[in-house]
Amino acid sequence: MTTLTIRLPDETAERLKSLAHSRGLSTNKLMEELSARALAVWDTENHFRAMAATGNVKEALAILNRLDADDRQAGH
Repeated sequence: MTTLTIRLPDETAERLKSLAHSRGLSTNKLMEELSARALAVWDTENHFRAMAATGNVKEALAILNRLDADDRQAGH
């Protein structure tokens, strides 16, 4: 495992600590979870861009329609 030091404004760091506490997590665990979510979004975007590069517009639009439907069902 790697240790990563980051610089944040004091207010941001305090808010992250409060968020972690409210979820019953350590700040470290919260950062792990937030990082995993950010990477999942990035991976999805890269996958979509790769698919879009193939020029299959119909398939890409079908995926977006499924994602929209999933968001509606989840109440987003």
